[in-house]
Amino acid sequence: MSVLVIGSVALDTVKTPLEERADLLGGSASYAAVSASFFSPVNFVGIVGDDFPKAHLDLFQQRGINLDGLEVATGKTFRWSGEYHWDLNTRTTRSVALNVFERFSPKLPLPYRRTPYALLGNISPQLQLQVLAQMERPKLVVCDTMDLWISTAQDALMELLTKVDVVVVNDGEARELTKQTSLIKAGRQILNYGPAFALIKKGEHGCLMFGKDLFFSAPAYPLEDIHDPTGAGDSFAGGFTGYLAQVGDLSPHHLRRAVVFGSVAASYCVEDFSLERLKKLRKEDLDERFRVFKQMSQFEG
Repeated sequence: MSVLVIGSVALDTVKTPLEERADLLGGSASYAAVSASFFSPVNFVGIVGDDFPKAHLDLFQQRGINLDGLEVATGKTFRWSGEYHWDLNTRTTRSVALNVFERFSPKLPLPYRRTPYALLGNISPQLQLQVLAQMERPKLVVCDTMDLWISTAQDALMELLTKVDVVVVNDGEARELTKQTSLIKAGRQILNYGPAFALIKKGEHGCLMFGKDLFFSAPAYPLEDIHDPTGAGDSFAGGFTGYLAQVGDLSPHHLRRAVVFGSVAASYCVEDFSLERLKKLRKEDLDERFRVFKQMSQFEG
């Protein structure tokens, strides 16, 4: 089954303690759509300026991503610049220029509206709600959010949480949203806001999944070299949603597998800047790392 992916599309400048690169393909929709495309067909929704490089469009098309919902507007593409510190878990935003994204009002092509799975990538909850209002009874809706929307658009975010099935946040966002220091309490409390499932990402320490009668704790894949953490969370959400769309099954067995495939996709993403590692990735690579992930996590009772 297919997945609708909505989010930002950006040109990034990323600085790490060892290197800086400019004009990289970025944005939540870019990472999520490419990650999801390894599992399921993707219907893409976003906006770029007329300066957006054709090579990036070619990448999406090479991955079989449907770009009928990508608007090309007159003006400059959304730009973001950030700097990572030595632990790579701490990031400082150096500049943001919304450009054409500031005027973005997503309109779904008619065939998109019946897409059975939806991933509302990390954009304002008002835009996420706007997209959701145009969809016709999707089977599963996953949404991602961030601390900015928790602090500046909480009313819209809380409304959104009553309308989605899965919410994805990191540990800091979960604590900010719920005012709980314990992630276990935070996860349980998020379920009270409306979603059937809550995923709390813990970076290099893995992920927690909460459901009414479900709890799953997955480690992160151990990596020696991390080049650029940008987009890891979006790649996780894309892999998670894409896998569920592929199998068409929301049983606990497949939800657990979806978390691990999301983690595997994220582990590849951070091995290079931007989407460079995902460009070279094969589905066989994801399957092999999933196998290794299972082997290293397994133990006998």
